[in-house]
Amino acid sequence: MFWFSVFFILLIVFCAIFAPYIAPYNPYAINPHAILQPPSAQHIFGTDRIGRDVFSRMIFAGRISIEVSLIAVSISIAIGILIGAVSGYFSGWIDTILMRFTDVMLTFPVFFLILAVVVVIGPSIMNVMVVIGLTGWMGVARMVRAEVLKIREMNYVHAAKLLGKSDFYIILRHIVPNALSPVIVYATLGIGSAILTESGLSFLGLGVQPPTASWGSILSEGKDVIDIAWWMSFFPGIVIFLSVVSFTIIGEKLK
Repeated sequence: MFWFSVFFILLIVFCAIFAPYIAPYNPYAINPHAILQPPSAQHIFGTDRIGRDVFSRMIFAGRISIEVSLIAVSISIAIGILIGAVSGYFSGWIDTILMRFTDVMLTFPVFFLILAVVVVIGPSIMNVMVVIGLTGWMGVARMVRAEVLKIREMNYVHAAKLLGKSDFYIILRHIVPNALSPVIVYATLGIGSAILTESGLSFLGLGVQPPTASWGSILSEGKDVIDIAWWMSFFPGIVIFLSVVSFTIIGEKLK
C-alpha cells in the first residue's frame, strides 16, 4: 500500500506538471455535439454538460489541487514553526500567551472557520490557499514546541549560549533544524487534508471559480446530473479519495 501510494502521488504530480502535453483536449473547449457522453475511446472519462472532456479537465484540475495544498501547507508550517520555536525556547509568559492563543484557535471548527472567512473575503484560488494556511498551523506549533523543549536542554545549545551566540542564531541554526522530523510527517498528512478542504470549498462554490477546474468543482458539476451522468461524480470522487488516502498512508509510514 505504501509503494502504491507513492506511485499514485508521483503519477498525479507528473500529470499536473505535464498537463498540456498529456491532456488530449483543451479543458475549456466546448463541444455542443458531445454533451454528456459516457466514457469511450474518444473521451475516456466522458464529457460534461457543455461537451468538455472530463479527463482533460481532471488533468488540469490536479495542478490546482496540488498547488493549493502545497502553498497552504507551506504557510501553515512556516507559522507553526515560528510560534512553536519561539514558545518552546523562551518559555515563561511568552510561552503562556502563544500556547493559549493556539488553544483558542484549536477550539474553532476549522472547516466552518474557513467557510466563514472565505465568504467574507470572497472565493478565489489565492484566498483559499491563504485561509487554509492561516487556519492549519496549530498542530505544527504544538509539535515544534514539544521538540524545542527537549532540544534547548542539549549540550550543544548550552555551548552556543556560552559562546555568546544570539537567541535568533541558536533558534535558526540549532533548534529549528533538529525539530523538523515530526514537521515532515505533518506536512505529508497536511497535504491530503488541504486537498480535501480545497475540494470541499470548490464543491460548495467557495473555492476555485469557473471556468478554472478543480476536482471539487468537477464533482460539484456532476452532482446535478448524477442520475444520467455518473462518470462526472465518480472519477473526481475516486481521485480525491485515492489522493487523500495515499498521503495519509505515506505520512503514517514516515512516523
